[in-house]
Amino acid sequence: MTPRTTPRPSRPQMSVEEFEELARRSPEMVRLEFIQGKVQVKPVPDGVHGAIMMWLLEQCMQHLPDHRLYPEQVLRVETYRRGRARPDGALAPIDHFVPQGEWAAPSGVLMTVEVTSRDADTDQPDRVEKPDGYAPSGIPVYLLIDRDACSVTVHAEPEGGSYRSITTRPFGAVVELPDPVGITLETQKLKDYAD
Repeated sequence: MTPRTTPRPSRPQMSVEEFEELARRSPEMVRLEFIQGKVQVKPVPDGVHGAIMMWLLEQCMQHLPDHRLYPEQVLRVETYRRGRARPDGALAPIDHFVPQGEWAAPSGVLMTVEVTSRDADTDQPDRVEKPDGYAPSGIPVYLLIDRDACSVTVHAEPEGGSYRSITTRPFGAVVELPDPVGITLETQKLKDYAD
């Protein structure tokens, strides 16, 4: 499957230093990201979003007891416009982020996860811009749980700035998360969360 590409803005809206200051000063209920030179407001998750993340967290802990799926860990996706992404989950070894502070390096992260929200603006960030930021940063697996399409998409094999392998399965299917994650997800439970 050929990866989708998006037009890149000609100039960033602000410097990464200005973004970090803005993010520090924003109210707690506002979750900001800086992707491809643009400030984006990430929707506040609803109850279904939280239930899906809890289901996935339990799967990861069961199969990878020495790792954790860290929610909302901000990652420096430096390879394109010095971005700052706030994935719904970042799978890494226990205590991996302890010495790194607020803006963590993506090295050592095995997988990032996004669960789409019921928001018209979700398509571009979660489906296009996030893989465009995670792949060049060397994150081996990007998992997209798409509530609108009732599907799970696994992006893998980052090479040359994009993921070479992109596989989509419907809710209910068996989904293989390739190495270094190396687990199989039985996604039948996700059908309970489909609207």
